[in-house]
Amino acid sequence: MHIEQLRDFCIAKKGVTEHFPFDDVTLVFKVMNKMFLLTGLNNWEKGEQKMNLKCDPEWSEELRGEYEGVNPGWHMNKRLWNTVTLNSSDVSDDLARELINHSYDLVVKGLTKKLQKELEEL
Repeated sequence: MHIEQLRDFCIAKKGVTEHFPFDDVTLVFKVMNKMFLLTGLNNWEKGEQKMNLKCDPEWSEELRGEYEGVNPGWHMNKRLWNTVTLNSSDVSDDLARELINHSYDLVVKGLTKKLQKELEEL
């Protein structure tokens, strides 16, 4: 997966916006103003395609045990976030998309009922 493919996949989701809230190189995708994916563009330029994704804590542990490319979230709550290395030997594009969808869905599930309704109406 290339950065453009990642961006296109994320931005196509309902209610998603992209931001640079921390600096000029940390791209953050939000749904209804809540983060679900972060990635460092400087890492992509170096060939290190990594992203931080929210994940169910139990599934997080399973994924980390099963995939070398899934690790505790760097600079994030390690219980709730994973750092996923794309284009690694064991993280396929399909798995990456599944994990992005899971992160998005978790954040949507955690939105207030009012924000969930606003999202449905978009």
